Amino acid sequence: MRLDKYLKVSRLIKRRTVANEACDGGRVTVNGRIAKASVDVKQGDVITISFGNREVKVEVLDVQETVKKEEAKELFRYL
Repeated sequence: MRLDKYLKVSRLIKRRTVANEACDGGRVTVNGRIAKASVDVKQGDVITISFGNREVKVEVLDVQETVKKEEAKELFRYL
């Protein structure tokens, strides 16, 4: 699954366009490498997102096309 779509589905970022802009701005890394929105995300990947002076680091536990709001937290684990 594309990185920008995963960020939206997992609700780490609310909108796909915002996720796309974050990726284009170099604020998202996958496994330590700056990632574009089209990078393929799979189970076990570590995603780091920089929000201004705050950084969020998560491990991908599952990849699904659609999930309910309550189940979105099960797609990743905070590190």
